[in-house]
Amino acid sequence: MFVYLCDSENCRMEIVLEILKFIVPAILVLIVTYFMLNSFMDNEEKRRVYHLRRETRKNALPIRLQAYERLTLLLERISPNSLLLRVPGTQLKAGIYHSMLLQTIRAEYEHNLAQQVYITPESWQLVKSAKDSVIGLINRCAKKVDPDAPATELTNLILNTYMKYEVPPTERAIEYLKHELKTDF
Repeated sequence: MFVYLCDSENCRMEIVLEILKFIVPAILVLIVTYFMLNSFMDNEEKRRVYHLRRETRKNALPIRLQAYERLTLLLERISPNSLLLRVPGTQLKAGIYHSMLLQTIRAEYEHNLAQQVYITPESWQLVKSAKDSVIGLINRCAKKVDPDAPATELTNLILNTYMKYEVPPTERAIEYLKHELKTDF
């Protein structure tokens, strides 16, 4: 072990310089190591997040596809030409048949409410709009028919009014869902 015994200013300066020769490189190595480790940890975190998202997407894909299928089926089922065939009303009065049609649409819609989680807000808004349009169509037609008239009068009026649409709301929503599905997948 060296012991410096010097009283001169030069000697003290040499000691300080000798100490700085070791401390400055050590500090520089420490700073570089810190930034390298920090960068490495950031990259590792990004890599983990990327793999987690990729795995989540892989697992969610079948569920999203099923949501598009179910909503397309919903729109097909509430379309008046399909709805009127599925809900028989030949022996009923128009007022009761009107209530049955609305109840069927609402039940179909409520059964598929959870599907909105898996599609875009624009798609869900279009599905809701199509449902509301069909309900509005049925309500407008029901106002024009006497509630005690045969349900066939209401059925004919709904179908005739529905056929006047250039692009029915349910078909517009289905086309949008198909387009979105093609662009996303």
